Amino acid sequence: MRYRQALAGRTFEFDGLVDLLGRASPARSGDRLAGCGAQSDVERAAARHALADVPLTRFLDEHVVPPETDDVSRLILDRHDTDAFAPIRSMTVGELRDHLLTVAVAPDAATTLARLGPGLLPEMVAAVSKLMRNQDLVTVGAACRVTTAFRTTLGLPGRLSTRLQPNHPTDDPAGVATSVLDGLLLGSGDAVIGINPASDSPETVTRLLRLLDEVRERYEIPTQSCVLTHVTTTIDLMEAGEPVDLVFQSIAGTQGANNGFGVTIAQLAEAHAAVQELGRGTVGTQAMYFETGQGSALSADAHHGTGGRPVDQQTLEARAYGLARAFDPFLVNTVVGFIGPEYLYDGKQIVRAGLEDHFCGKLLGLPMGVDVCYTNHAEADDDDMDTLLTLLGVAGCTFVIAVPGADDVMLGYQSTSFHDALYVRRVLGKRPAPEFEAWLQGVGLAAPDGRILDVDPSRSLLKELVR
Repeated sequence: MRYRQALAGRTFEFDGLVDLLGRASPARSGDRLAGCGAQSDVERAAARHALADVPLTRFLDEHVVPPETDDVSRLILDRHDTDAFAPIRSMTVGELRDHLLTVAVAPDAATTLARLGPGLLPEMVAAVSKLMRNQDLVTVGAACRVTTAFRTTLGLPGRLSTRLQPNHPTDDPAGVATSVLDGLLLGSGDAVIGINPASDSPETVTRLLRLLDEVRERYEIPTQSCVLTHVTTTIDLMEAGEPVDLVFQSIAGTQGANNGFGVTIAQLAEAHAAVQELGRGTVGTQAMYFETGQGSALSADAHHGTGGRPVDQQTLEARAYGLARAFDPFLVNTVVGFIGPEYLYDGKQIVRAGLEDHFCGKLLGLPMGVDVCYTNHAEADDDDMDTLLTLLGVAGCTFVIAVPGADDVMLGYQSTSFHDALYVRRVLGKRPAPEFEAWLQGVGLAAPDGRILDVDPSRSLLKELVR
């Protein structure tokens, strides 16, 4: 179907929903690279006018990525909740935006939005985000409430959690343990202590898993550990009896992009069933951890949709969330600026993408975290990350990444530090997960009001970690 819109004395034509979504997207380098972004601000405005008038039911009939050739599309459509969709079935994309903003300021906002989420296709959510200002994304994101639990409970009101990321360029156990100590002393790690291993060998992953599990058990830390290896490696390690808490996998919004990661939906289902059988959680059973990122499908040359047209990266990112929610994850996060300036060129684009990702994930019912990050060759700096971190804190982000000094020396990119997490908790009145906060107070690392205390590591109960 062709869409037409008159604006500024011109008539713009868009060849199908895929084309319209791409032209309506905020400017970003990845869409320009793919050839699906607007050629001018006027064309972008015209596309948004046209998109606002598209009925939501159109997304059920005009598929962005054909289900005949894409298993992610089939999964999304098969799991669509028509009962949840019924109250908004007659709306257009623009009317959905107005509805979301009205609901977000109502007393029962969290309940209403939670009921609505299963009725929304990811493409609908991506579409409405394109009509929103940053403050709209923050407002609705803050109104969504998604709670998950394993050994800690995430997503509760007034809480902001962190993933303690103790990466090391050679996977040295002493180096990893030192970073763990640093993070714990500064109140990080309630979402997960999660390592990106430099080597994906089963032997290395096993060594790191055992290290984290020993630390957790010895000091009775109410958190969960994860070594971010490929899902097939984790399945093998679970079968071997190794201490796996969470199953991790990077995922994307098309079958082709997931093929590039070497993962299938069937493998995710197998891993989900296996980790459920372990029953290692104490306050909950959710145990899947997914990472995503705008541009992943484009980087794999797996970003084409109906008619072979390139699909914009934010719509494909939302589709990754549609895949993730099928497995009831404990954690999901976008590594928003990690893939590089070819996809998100500068601080402005990274900030916008981070807010879009958080909004889309939360509205679709995910415990959404964000790696507030950039690569050293992007036109971005720490001030941009401070802005995004603060906005995400206001928007009710479930968790952020925390690395020593904000500099990941293994992956070679800039993220947020343990101190950055303390900053945003302090200025916004946020606290860690309740189970983890109680532990911090019990070992003398936090005051009753949640404030992290200045503790000499040599006198701490954790001093053995550095041996």
